[in-house]
Amino acid sequence: MSAAASPSDSARPAARRAPVAAVLLGAGLGTRMKSDRPKVLQPIAGRPMVQHVLAALDPLEPARRAVVVGPGMEESVGRAVAPYAVAVQRERLGTAHAVTAARAALDGFTDGTVLILFGDTPFVSAETLQAMTAAREAGADVVVLGFQAADPTNYGRLIAGPDGALERIVEHRDASEAERAVRLCNSGVMAVSAAVLFNLIDRVGADNAKGEYYLTDIVGLARGEGRTCAVIEADEAELLGVDSKADLAEAEALWQRARRRHAMEQEGALLLDPSSVWFSWDTVLGRDVTVGQNVVFGPGVTVEPGAEIRPFCHLEGCLVRSGAQIGPFARLRPGAEIGEAARIGNFVEVKNARLADGAKANHLAYIGDAEVGAHANIGAGTITCNYDGYLKHRTVIGPGAFIGSNSALVAPVEIGAGAIVGAGSTVTDDVAPDALAVARGAQTELEGAAARFRERKAAEKKARKG
Repeated sequence: MSAAASPSDSARPAARRAPVAAVLLGAGLGTRMKSDRPKVLQPIAGRPMVQHVLAALDPLEPARRAVVVGPGMEESVGRAVAPYAVAVQRERLGTAHAVTAARAALDGFTDGTVLILFGDTPFVSAETLQAMTAAREAGADVVVLGFQAADPTNYGRLIAGPDGALERIVEHRDASEAERAVRLCNSGVMAVSAAVLFNLIDRVGADNAKGEYYLTDIVGLARGEGRTCAVIEADEAELLGVDSKADLAEAEALWQRARRRHAMEQEGALLLDPSSVWFSWDTVLGRDVTVGQNVVFGPGVTVEPGAEIRPFCHLEGCLVRSGAQIGPFARLRPGAEIGEAARIGNFVEVKNARLADGAKANHLAYIGDAEVGAHANIGAGTITCNYDGYLKHRTVIGPGAFIGSNSALVAPVEIGAGAIVGAGSTVTDDVAPDALAVARGAQTELEGAAARFRERKAAEKKARKG
C-alpha cells in the first residue's frame, strides 16, 4: 500500500519517466510442441501466449515493441501481434543474435530502457516489468530477472556480490559446488539501457559448445566496463516457460486457478464448483453472479451483476444482463444478448440474437439472427429458420408474443407484439400484432386404420419367416 500524498505533492512536477521499448523473442521452433502452429501462438485461456506478454507491457506504454520470429512465421505471428513490428531472425544463432534482428525496429531509440522478454513466458507481470524498469532507471545498466528455483538444476545461477549487485551469470554445467548451491536462477528476461545495449551485444562472442551468441554474456561485458548490473526477483510460477503440450496444459491450469480466485475474491462471483469452471482471458463477471458446475466461458463474455449461469453451459461472445438466468445445458454463441431477468433454459441455443428484458426460451429451442421482445415466450422445440442455404435472414418477435411449441419461424419474418403462434406451426408470413396464427395441415382421422395397419404388417412379417 502506498503512503498518502503530502499536500505539496500536487504542486510538484511529475518526474519524467524514461521511455521503454520491448523486444519479445519468439523465433524458437518449438519442436517439443509437436505442432504446426508457432510456439508463441499456442493458446492459454483462448489467447496466444505472445499476446499475454504484450498485454503485460501495456501499463508501461512502450514507445516501441518488436517480436522476433523465425523464417516462415512472419505472416501468422504478424497477424497475432499487429500493429507491432515483426523482425525475422534468419538464422537461429542464440538469444543475443535474436535481439540484433530487432535492431532496425529500435533504430533511433537510444534513451531509456529496452526490455527483452520471451514470447513463451506468458505469466510475467506488469508489476515485475515495472520493478525492472525502475531498477534500470535508478542507475543499473543491466537488470536481470531472477527467481528462487525449487529445483535449480540446469538453470544459470545469478551470482551477486556483497552489495547485492549482480556480478555474473554462471551456467549450471560450469558452476562450482558453492555456486550450484545458489538457488537464485536466471529467467533470461532483462532490462538494458538503450544507450549501451547494442554496444554490448556487438561484442558478444560465440566461443562455446553450441557456437551461439548468448544474451547472458552482456552481464560480464558490462561488469568488465565497470557498469552496474542488478537483479529483480519474481515468483517462479510467474516465469514458467512453455515448451511442450504438457507445459501448455500446466500453464492453462495455473492460469485458470488464478482466474477463479480473482472471480470470487475481486469480482464477488459465486462459483459453486470452482475447479469445473473455465474462463477465457477476457471474461467479465459482475458482483453476485452465480456460476454453476461445468460452465465454460469462451472469449468475449460479459455477465452483469446478479445473473445466474446454471450448470453445463457454454458461453462465447455474448452479454448476459443483470438478473438473467441461463441454463442448465444452454449455449450462447457470438452476438447473443440476454436481457434483464430473461430466461434461457435447458438445451436452448442462441446466436446473434437479442432477447429483451423478461423474455423466455425455457426448453429445446434455437434462436438465431433474431430480435425477441420483452416478455415474449418461446415454446419448446421452436426454431428460427435463419439460413436459406445462401444467406442469413432475421426473425423479429414482438413484445409479449407467445410462440407455441414445435414452431418453425421461416425468416425473414415478423411476429407482431402480443401475437400467438399455434403449436406446430410453420410460419412463413408476417403475423399481425395480437393475432392468432396457426400454420399446419388439417388433421385427418381414419377410424380403425391403425388396427388394420398392424394386422397387415404382422401378416407380412409372418409370411417372410415362412
